[in-house]
Amino acid sequence: MFFELVYDKSLAQASYVIGCQAAGVAAVIDPKRDVDTYLQVAKANNMKITHILETHIHADFLSGSRELAALTGAEMYLSDEGDENWKYEFPHNKVKGGDVIKMGNLTFEVIHTPGHTPESISFLLTDKPASQEPVMFFTGDFVFVGDVGRPDLLEQAAGLKGTQDIGAAQMYDSLHEFNKLGDYIQVWPGHGAGSACGKALGAVPMTTVGYEKIRNWALQLLNDKSAFTKELLSGQPEPPKYFAMMKKLNKVDRKLMTEVPKVKNLSNKEFDQIKSEGLKIIDTRPWQDYAKGFLKGTFSITNNNSFSTWMGWYVNYDENFVLIANENQVEDLTRKLMRIGLDNFYGYITPAQLNEFEKGKLETFEPIDKDAVEAKLNVGNVQIVDVRGVSEFNKGHIEGADNLFVGKLQQNLDKIAKDKPVIIHCQSGARSAIAYSILRANGFDNIENYAGGWADWSSKLRQLV
Repeated sequence: MFFELVYDKSLAQASYVIGCQAAGVAAVIDPKRDVDTYLQVAKANNMKITHILETHIHADFLSGSRELAALTGAEMYLSDEGDENWKYEFPHNKVKGGDVIKMGNLTFEVIHTPGHTPESISFLLTDKPASQEPVMFFTGDFVFVGDVGRPDLLEQAAGLKGTQDIGAAQMYDSLHEFNKLGDYIQVWPGHGAGSACGKALGAVPMTTVGYEKIRNWALQLLNDKSAFTKELLSGQPEPPKYFAMMKKLNKVDRKLMTEVPKVKNLSNKEFDQIKSEGLKIIDTRPWQDYAKGFLKGTFSITNNNSFSTWMGWYVNYDENFVLIANENQVEDLTRKLMRIGLDNFYGYITPAQLNEFEKGKLETFEPIDKDAVEAKLNVGNVQIVDVRGVSEFNKGHIEGADNLFVGKLQQNLDKIAKDKPVIIHCQSGARSAIAYSILRANGFDNIENYAGGWADWSSKLRQLV
């Protein structure tokens, strides 16, 4: 048997290539949209991709199943569980719990594992030449390392009221079935640490059924359904705005993108035209570089592992946008954008072009430190805005601070003071830099960024204890 994990750090998303070397065929589970990765893996190992499996209708990334099928001719095997709201609307092989998918000497038993979503399925793999017992369990967003899939996304992100309690009850029942599996079976989940599909995902890529039985918090509460449900629904991170769009695009017959597109470098004249038309401009440099010289009106979203998520919060799917980015990062940025379906990437300019095109027009800002924050608080008449998530804020915050999550800041501009100074902060500077750029772009000029954030503030408090 051939096995390879393909891990996208930008979305903490795992996909898998599993092959029967005797037959020269391979399956891909939960492929990302830039599918050239899988084609390269298959070619390097002399295999043909013949099967494509999905665990559920994904909310956090745009699946590449249909792109991969178009390029390889592989058959798609997708869930037929759930009601009419959870059916794929394009041709595919429909599978239900109990079905067995055969590929060479390998078999994938379909296990219906509702909870995260009603149609969620997992795949129990048996390598017949080696054993008659299953060896791997591909769980998607059912069981993670140290956590389980959240059932509230449909309600919080997709607006389907009343679904989170139903999902929690289904997850409880699904976990009881998980508990019956052999301890030795390897568990390969769909996400790792950093994903918003759970609240406490582990950083290691795999686990075992036995280890999760003794380690996973959820499996310790299977004798108390009420306590399980309460813990499962509490403290979940804010689901990114784009999740609802992913649920839609992953279900319908959408336009395919079978290769990574080339994006044009804009001339001075073209960039001026972009500005006059009011297109959204995103500066992808590290925020420290942004602070040294930025074009007012641009959003600062650094090219790091969180880039896709923040872009999904701030860019609409029907609008064109432009990036300020180093040329050697453009392909990486394009891949990150296409993985969540943000295909209206109109063009880019480099930081050098920004300095050339906007010479003498760039603005700057200097972050303030804890002493400056304390001094302003002592004077009074200042608003402190904590842009972290609600659960982070509730664990500890600066006395008197207002909590306005950075992802929803544009919908809460009326809560930002215009008649007094405003100090923004997050945990350690990354999110407050985004918030600073958003507020400046919306006409708030009396803003200062406490870049040290709660990490700095709380460390000083501990030193005083």
